[in-house]
Amino acid sequence: MVQKDAFPKITERGLDQLRRVMNVELEARDPFNRYASPDTIRHFAHAIGDDNPLFTDEEYAASTRWGGAVAPPTFLFSCFGRGAPQGLRGIHSMWGGASFEMHRPIVSGTRIFGTVALTGLTPKESQFAGKTILQEHVYTFTDGGGELLAKVKEWHLRTERDTARRRGKHRRLEPASYSPEEIERIFLDYEKEEIRGAEPRFLEDTLVGEKLPPVVKGPLRVTDNVAWKVGWGFRPFAYAHKLGVDYYRKHPMAFILNDQGVPDVPERVHWDENFARRVGVPTSYDFGPQRVAWLGQVVTNWMGDDGFIASFWGEVRRFNLVGDTHWLRGEVTGKEEGEGQRFVTVALSGVDQRGEETIRGGAEVALLSREGR
Repeated sequence: MVQKDAFPKITERGLDQLRRVMNVELEARDPFNRYASPDTIRHFAHAIGDDNPLFTDEEYAASTRWGGAVAPPTFLFSCFGRGAPQGLRGIHSMWGGASFEMHRPIVSGTRIFGTVALTGLTPKESQFAGKTILQEHVYTFTDGGGELLAKVKEWHLRTERDTARRRGKHRRLEPASYSPEEIERIFLDYEKEEIRGAEPRFLEDTLVGEKLPPVVKGPLRVTDNVAWKVGWGFRPFAYAHKLGVDYYRKHPMAFILNDQGVPDVPERVHWDENFARRVGVPTSYDFGPQRVAWLGQVVTNWMGDDGFIASFWGEVRRFNLVGDTHWLRGEVTGKEEGEGQRFVTVALSGVDQRGEETIRGGAEVALLSREGR
């Protein structure tokens, strides 16, 4: 029996509505976090399984050059809020990646203000879902004094759910299973993770070609996705009870009936395997920002307490299904020492248990010199 189409299509009318607000900067309303505090930073770090004491131990962080907890750049994911138009109505969003341009560290006590603008709307043709729209937003974050903290670009692929389901590009992906011995080997890899911490990493001692210690994540569970939501935030869809009904009244096209006939959110692809299959994926999968934050942990583990990430980016390239395991790695690819600039560039990637690269990225990191600069 052929399953009938149940979801809307991408239309020029919908695209025209978005084009009218291109490059209009709006307040990022109702963010999950508006302050960087020891609690919000710790909660975010725990959401990705990061126990770096710079993020999680208030007393330890107070003894560092920062004088308190300092957040990784990806903490800003929890400050996005709402503001830019998120349409297209009823069209699924596959999160694609983000880039961070950091101007100041996000230290405990920082008040964070955000604005957001729709900056890109590009038609694409994808093997996954045919007609696709690449949608880009740029967030600008300032502190309580109006000083620029960061600019963050994120991009999404807007896809037609029914087309993706019919094409079934990812049907070949089998959910992973493991023997007790395989699980033990993965758990041993967790024990090999290295956090540089208080020991300075000097630019002069850093070599091009140097490998960054890997970070392992997985096997991914729905529990890990729930933990991510706790630290990242419950926006834009996961409102409870009355708040959820109020949001539904305002945005009914953002909801899809579940198997019990109840309006529910599309975000449930991350914990509802039946719905994930309806949008063309074999089972539930991770959140894109979650995996980008994992990639950032490779850098923060390696650079130590005194390092500063000046820029960072991560691009999601394949699905990370519930059950998958990832090894995230990095390599120093360059050094820059001149005009007061003391940076190293790092290439980053993540590979799953199939040997497939599902994420790639890079960073520019400022390190101390032995002269104390």
